Amino acid sequence: MGDFFSTLQFWHWWVLGLVLIVIEMIAPGFFLLWIGLAAGVTGIILMIVPGMGWQAQFLIFGVLAIGSVAAARFYFRRNPIETEDATLNRRGSQYIGRVFNLDEAIVNGVGKVKVGDGWWRAEGPDLPAGERVKVVGVEGNMLKVEKA
Repeated sequence: MGDFFSTLQFWHWWVLGLVLIVIEMIAPGFFLLWIGLAAGVTGIILMIVPGMGWQAQFLIFGVLAIGSVAAARFYFRRNPIETEDATLNRRGSQYIGRVFNLDEAIVNGVGKVKVGDGWWRAEGPDLPAGERVKVVGVEGNMLKVEKA
């Protein structure tokens, strides 16, 4: 195994980077992309400085991987990705302002509303089944409702 590390070439790092980026495309998590890019940059550095030992290569890769992940997290916290649909991936928020019929009466503040082909728990004032309610908010998987 020690022989393998001592014979690392720049293209080994490029292959590692490519494999990590392909894994990122198959199982997206937005994490392996930055580590794959760090491996690619390590390969570029090794191409410029070909006699570098494997310890230095791993040190450079580690620093670049940690730095690139940290930089990406910092950047995307300050500049979140904007979409045309502000409620994308927040299905409950899409129902705010809509009116539905109560499927189960709200008793002690909790009932059920049928939305499409599923049921959502509803929280609001006690109301009988069949009453029309307006969604005014969402908390987790609970719709906050009031009488329409």
